[in-house]
Amino acid sequence: MNEHKSWARSVERFSTQMSDWAGSTAAFVCSLLLVFAWTATGPLFRFSDTWQLVINTITNVVTFVMVFLIQRAQNKDSLAMQIKLSELLAVVRGVDDRIVAVEELSEEELRLLHARYLQLARRGERPLPSALEASSATEPPDTTTRSFKS
Repeated sequence: MNEHKSWARSVERFSTQMSDWAGSTAAFVCSLLLVFAWTATGPLFRFSDTWQLVINTITNVVTFVMVFLIQRAQNKDSLAMQIKLSELLAVVRGVDDRIVAVEELSEEELRLLHARYLQLARRGERPLPSALEASSATEPPDTTTRSFKS
């Protein structure tokens, strides 16, 4: 079990470092240098199929790995953000406890809750931003009070 945790920590540390590096100026410069070097060697290899296959293979492998690296980083950032927001909601008096774990709701439940908050906003004195109005155009306003009552 400790071996697994140690391995998992090592992989996490490595992927975090790679994610940080991949978003750096140095990584961008390295990718440009690679493309320039590949382009410069084109005449040397007479723009052969093998010469083209080299860059195709490199870019495919890097893209494949980066998809998972980016998704991992986004998952971690999203979880951290949810924890921070949950903490803020947990300390505010009068907040519905169900809102603290809102990310656990189904998409349909989220749409119903969103529509409920739009209804509450419509009762207020300020006009709704047009983006919120547009996003709720397909949501049925009457069904919100059934699932999420104040």
